Amino acid sequence: MMCLAIPMQIIEINGYNARCEAKGVEREINLFMMQHESIVPGDYVLVHVGYAIQKITPQDYRSTWELFDEMLMVENA
Repeated sequence: MMCLAIPMQIIEINGYNARCEAKGVEREINLFMMQHESIVPGDYVLVHVGYAIQKITPQDYRSTWELFDEMLMVENA
């Protein structure tokens, strides 16, 4: 079994909670695991089981979604 972290962009932060968006889908995620990082709205993070686990660059965000989209196209072909 493979576990994936989903790249998302932070829209709004409220304490240890954040509203994030990816490809038009919004989710509430927890920032507790990144409490020692400087995170602001507009940043990109990897989200796993509802927790932000790592900050990523905008380029990594785009590259990861391009790869996911490619994988889905092959799977659905």
